[in-house]
Amino acid sequence: MSAAPQRWTVARLGTAQTLAWASSYYLPAMLAVPMARDLGVATPTVFAAFSLALIVSALLGPLAGRTIDRHGGRPVLVGTNLLFATSLAGMALAQGPVGLFAAWVLMGVAMGSGLYEAAFATLVRLYGQGARGAITGITLIAGFASTVGWPLSAWMEVHWGWRGACAGWAALHLLVGVPLNGWLPRTAPGEHAPAAPAGTDPAATPVAPAVPAPGHAVRTTVLLSFVFAVTWFTSTAMAAHLPRLLQASGTSLQAAVALAALVGPAQVAARLLEFGFLRRLHPLLSAQLAAAAHPVGAALLMVVGGPAALVFTVLHGAGNGILTIAKGTLPLVLFGPAGYGARQGLMMVPARVAQAFAPVLFGMLLDGVGAAALWATTLLGLAALAALWVLRPVARP
Repeated sequence: MSAAPQRWTVARLGTAQTLAWASSYYLPAMLAVPMARDLGVATPTVFAAFSLALIVSALLGPLAGRTIDRHGGRPVLVGTNLLFATSLAGMALAQGPVGLFAAWVLMGVAMGSGLYEAAFATLVRLYGQGARGAITGITLIAGFASTVGWPLSAWMEVHWGWRGACAGWAALHLLVGVPLNGWLPRTAPGEHAPAAPAGTDPAATPVAPAVPAPGHAVRTTVLLSFVFAVTWFTSTAMAAHLPRLLQASGTSLQAAVALAALVGPAQVAARLLEFGFLRRLHPLLSAQLAAAAHPVGAALLMVVGGPAALVFTVLHGAGNGILTIAKGTLPLVLFGPAGYGARQGLMMVPARVAQAFAPVLFGMLLDGVGAAALWATTLLGLAALAALWVLRPVARP
């Protein structure tokens, strides 16, 4: 497939992913409080429903991946737009906790088959070993999901109420999401993903997969699953508690909020670096550098305190931005494109479960020991770095 159609595919899929993330993962931050107030439940109840959705998404991931491997991503992603719209409409119509939880369970089904993992599997199904650049491209676009989603959710809530905001997101899935995903290229059932397009810059293309020997495949899968679980735990914990963590480290409330807002730009800047210079490196080396970023920044913050908050925030955001890409590229480069969707869906099950419990567990640590809670994510990050080091590239003749 030529470069121009691939760019259009990345643009459509990246925009559709922005919509999917903004209307699901980033929804509770703006709407949980008015939801809880109107439905007569505590705010943590709304977040409990969101955690349940994440667990449901973990269980559905492998099935969605196998379906994309077999039939391609277009029918799956179009179907998830319908599921997103239905779940959001269900929230808008909920009259109590039962309706709320039912809507979030359906949202979990949509998330399990409609977020990054499904998008990555779709690109691998289309472009095979040449999908690394396309994976980076959609994360560049969808990296602005919170930047778009939070203000838009807040605007709709102010003008239409939280029920109107949910209905507005549902309408966007039907009017924007369905056409975007419906315009993705077709893939014939059982058709194998192609090799990198002829004429593609070899430096921009992932190296041929060093498929582990049969005896090491399970170990490789376990180690990657551990890395993904650790990094998603840390990412979600920081997303939920970063301003409070920075305050506990000696930063004022205003400064903490301003610094926390830099995570998104740092992620996008790091993805631009990945798209440029780092794509000339082996994806495993990029992942190792990214995994080291949070522990280094956390160590500085714990030693220096508030003056190091900026460095910590930027390093955390940059590392998280590249690790998001690594979740798509590492299974591809280590195992190859065959069965990619099912394998990646399986690897992400522990990550989704860790993500579901991260806000609660890290919040308890922060309440108990303050900024010293960073020791937990620092040690987890170092463990992930060690696991990635064990997976260093196989030497080639």
